[in-house]
Amino acid sequence: MFKFIVNTTSVLMDVIMRRYLFFIAILLSYPAILFAQKVVEISIDETINPVSAAYVSKGIEYASKERAECLLIQLNTPGGLLKSTRVIVSAILESPVPVVVYVSPGGAHAGSAGVFITLSAHIAAMAPGTNIGAAHPINIQGPMDSVMNNKATNDAAAFIRSIAEKRKRNLEWADEAVRKSISITENEALNKSVIDVVANNTTDLLRKIDGKKIETSAGVKILHTRAARIEPLTMSTTEKILNLLSDPNIAYILLLLGMYGILFELYNPGAILPGIIGVICLILSFYTMHSLPINYAGLALIIFAIILFLLEIKIVSHGMLAIGGAISLILGSMMLIRSDSSLELVKISRGVIVSSTAITTLFFLFVIGVGLRAQRAKPVTGIEGLIGEVGLSLETLDPRGLVRMHGEIWKAESISGKIDKDSKVRVVAMEHMNLKVESLLNG
Repeated sequence: MFKFIVNTTSVLMDVIMRRYLFFIAILLSYPAILFAQKVVEISIDETINPVSAAYVSKGIEYASKERAECLLIQLNTPGGLLKSTRVIVSAILESPVPVVVYVSPGGAHAGSAGVFITLSAHIAAMAPGTNIGAAHPINIQGPMDSVMNNKATNDAAAFIRSIAEKRKRNLEWADEAVRKSISITENEALNKSVIDVVANNTTDLLRKIDGKKIETSAGVKILHTRAARIEPLTMSTTEKILNLLSDPNIAYILLLLGMYGILFELYNPGAILPGIIGVICLILSFYTMHSLPINYAGLALIIFAIILFLLEIKIVSHGMLAIGGAISLILGSMMLIRSDSSLELVKISRGVIVSSTAITTLFFLFVIGVGLRAQRAKPVTGIEGLIGEVGLSLETLDPRGLVRMHGEIWKAESISGKIDKDSKVRVVAMEHMNLKVESLLNG
């Protein structure tokens, strides 16, 4: 009996020790597990363009490579290019890692293209004091072609319905957001099943989405984000520069500066620097414009305006050519960027257009005009500056002698006969450093 009790006790102690060691191992490894959990964060706080599309794709690739729990996109955008939006949405839908779009901070807006991006996320979240909805910017060059606009709107509506259906979000609201430009607050969006979470901040968001089951292109994943560390992934310097250049206003200004530089170089051969700057500005503007909906009629009007300004310098038109150039520049600037859909937020600021037109007009009328008039003016220095000048004969010119001109003594030859001493003479030519003069009495 005693032996039985001893054996039983030994077995129980062995089981207890194994379980104890098992729990100890778990507790020791738990901090390492927590430390391994990572959330990659990127921030989009501008219009949607090709650079931001590449930035999102870069974030997804990096999060996948680092085996992050998810990619967190901090979003605040008024909209942008639909083509770039489609690239971003496609990247999110095919992402192997969960993508969380968080409209923040307070006061932020997911407008137009931002609606598509938010709805495509595996988890859509908003901060208090934010809103979501289509913006429908008004184009400053007037209403677009109704047929083309309706075609683009129908296409965008079908696109956003397919996104909402895949993510099981409010299909009806998604369609109205495109067609009727409806915008709602974060609480309304939560109640209408447009988004999944309203979170006060990033920490609150990661706590609320912890444990959620997400279906990605790589399979089902359960999020462990409560104690995950956030690793920001910022744009590189090159991406920041390219993102800045993607602004239509910057592209427009670079285009004008490029034209000014080239023209200045043509009118002042050998200046070199204006030509170099002009070519660089033109190349940068063309880089930007290749991704923008450019209206070539507007570009032609801008070039025509520059030609009119140049003609105003060459031809006396009493300001008519300058007025025509200013009108052509304004019309061309308003027409330069023309979107096929009112859903795209792509335009040049009215203030930039007005100020650029005014500066261009003054530049050509005064700066270049003064420069060209100075080139055409009679020389006042050097040998050429002596032609037509008046001096005094120091001795009788019959026909040769000495004259005083600009405080200097010159050899001179009279072409108007004998000239008495102390007579006023005028220079009419110069030959081999000898002045050809005539008497003012005969002139």
